[in-house]
Amino acid sequence: MYAITGITGKVGGELARTLLAAGEPVRAVVRDPQKGQEWAALGCEIALANIDDTASLTIAFRGTEGVFVLVPPNFDPAPEFPEARAIAAALRTALEAARPARVVYLSTIGAQASESNLLTQHTIIEATIRELPTPITFLRPAWFMENFTWDVASARDSGVIASFLQPLGKPFPMIATADVGRVAAELIQEDWNGCRVVELEAAHRITPNEVAATFAKILGRPVRIAAVPRETWGSLFKSQGMKNPLPRIQMLDGFNEGWIEFEREESGSMKGKVSLEMVLRGLIEAGVERRTPRMV
Repeated sequence: MYAITGITGKVGGELARTLLAAGEPVRAVVRDPQKGQEWAALGCEIALANIDDTASLTIAFRGTEGVFVLVPPNFDPAPEFPEARAIAAALRTALEAARPARVVYLSTIGAQASESNLLTQHTIIEATIRELPTPITFLRPAWFMENFTWDVASARDSGVIASFLQPLGKPFPMIATADVGRVAAELIQEDWNGCRVVELEAAHRITPNEVAATFAKILGRPVRIAAVPRETWGSLFKSQGMKNPLPRIQMLDGFNEGWIEFEREESGSMKGKVSLEMVLRGLIEAGVERRTPRMV
């Protein structure tokens, strides 16, 4: 039995479908019973749990060969990241009590960075559960290609997309969520000892200019990309409702300045199979609109 948190999202859903297709039993860990109905219909066992609730997580994780942990993203954390610290404590206690055979935790590129930023939430959780006796894999994916969801409307309607990734000609590590889910399914079925880190990105790094060119190719119209001036980020993010935009700004600085990077850099990362064009075509065909702040 494999317990999967975040199963209603892109990564968790891809992982679950891959395991089910291989005939493996899956326990869908959800907060809302309504969201579990689709997975129950596919043959999954359903467990109700909140990611910061030790008791419900322990029940959800008990008796499993593997647990996949995906923490819901928090784009606007309070100073010092108290939310991540509470989740880390709950996860550690639940995993200690449930004792699954192995754990795959969905972390992020740059989790090892010493500079504080939005991704430090994963740094905190990694450090808290790292010393557990259970074999743990920290899967650290790159910037999600699906973050360009929020550029579909502007690319289609105005032919201009905004970029916080700068310079526009710099190649950035990116990955499709389908690749993340597929690799997670492979990892959770493996046997290993201790703690290991797996870093994942696409076959080649992608510049913001390439993103615009790919949109243009798919849409059949000119699309250009414009850098959002850094001095405007704070006021812009606050206008979008963020209370504490500094961690997000620091994360973007980390990508742009290069200190958010893989521990083994590009040469040491696992490579995905899904291209940027495949992802953007899917987003455009789905007609996805901007809804929430972007994040890795």
